[in-house]
Amino acid sequence: MQSLFLVSDIISMVTSLLIMLIIIQFVIGLLFAFNVVSPTNQFLMAFYQSISNLLDPILRPIRRFMPDTGAIDFSPIVLILGLRILDAVVYRLILSAA
Repeated sequence: MQSLFLVSDIISMVTSLLIMLIIIQFVIGLLFAFNVVSPTNQFLMAFYQSISNLLDPILRPIRRFMPDTGAIDFSPIVLILGLRILDAVVYRLILSAA
């Protein structure tokens, strides 16, 4: 039974980490867009590209199904909602199995 709760905790930590990365990517993108930080800042650009390389394989399938809204990309919001739903469903399933 403990192993089920361990699996739930691991899934919860991974989903929280992904949500934090999405938020960090969004904030850095805003800093670049509004010229608060120059895109020539090599450290921040490398950090942004690393996060993008991690998240793009997850976001790409969502973007294929989303309608084209122009400059606004809603796929990160859809991913955050999906991760929260996944986390809640796994937690409820483990509670019902216990």
